[in-house]
Amino acid sequence: MAYSGPEGVNAATARNPDVVVCAIGLPGLDGYGVAREIRLNPTAARVRLVALTGYGSDEDRLRSQGAGFDYHLVKPADPKELQRLLEAR
Repeated sequence: MAYSGPEGVNAATARNPDVVVCAIGLPGLDGYGVAREIRLNPTAARVRLVALTGYGSDEDRLRSQGAGFDYHLVKPADPKELQRLLEAR
């Protein structure tokens, strides 16, 4: 778990997880920046990125897709949908 955008980037690149669930409104670097930084890092670029956010407009979804997120879930997210994304291979 990380509490800021820069911490999230560092954790994702150091740990090389299969999935990162990331908020958009983060201190230091927003979730869009986190996604872009992760996608630029060859070690972590293959990670599945899931935005879990309160931002749910069509523009927000397009922006998250453009930043590199694979999925965009709006809070409160359906727990079954989140579980499905976490378990997908």
